[in-house]
Amino acid sequence: MPDLTEMRNDYTAGRLTEEDLAATWVEQFDRWFGDVVAAELPEPNAVVVATADADGAPDARVVLMKGYDGSGFLFGTSYASAKGAQLAANPRAALVFPWHALQRQVRVTGRVEKVGDAASDALWDPRPRGAQLAAVGSVQSTVVDSRAELAERVRQLDAQTPEGKVPRPAVWGGYRVTPERVEFWQGGRDRLHDRLCFVRLGQEGQEGQDTAGSGWIVQRLAP
Repeated sequence: MPDLTEMRNDYTAGRLTEEDLAATWVEQFDRWFGDVVAAELPEPNAVVVATADADGAPDARVVLMKGYDGSGFLFGTSYASAKGAQLAANPRAALVFPWHALQRQVRVTGRVEKVGDAASDALWDPRPRGAQLAAVGSVQSTVVDSRAELAERVRQLDAQTPEGKVPRPAVWGGYRVTPERVEFWQGGRDRLHDRLCFVRLGQEGQEGQDTAGSGWIVQRLAP
């Protein structure tokens, strides 16, 4: 087994200062996401979504973000999945965008709600037919006897479904994470990382003034 205590890289890619920071979290995210796309990182929209059930037991998985704007971040999934059940019981989530190659990460916490039918359709329709069939034929997070059984179920569904796009099932739809905190983390030399966090006014433990009248304040956090 390798010596994990020696497994580290020093971060020298750059700094993140208050002067460099955009006026809003969504403008700053747009800048950094543009950098990720330009760097041709694999799966640039991959994000860790952490949820908790009614008892507070945590869970996490990677999904693909399918949209973002000033109101939050979008992803689609089965409402019958583990995360769907957890969000029904405890509609809050944390997101992490782990952009290691750029020595950056973005961390988000906020409330989660289902989006409407039109927005869910807009997430479903661009999916390839195979992915749509898999979503319909698989009850996400449930136990199956074998992969062969699951594959056969999807094959039969494919044969029974007219060619073209598959209608979105009622059990599948989109979620929006509305941020309350958005932290931009830039790795720094000797672990003196830059952490600048947009905090929505009214959140517990906040300190600072909303000098720009945006409803948000910016905090620098110790690394």
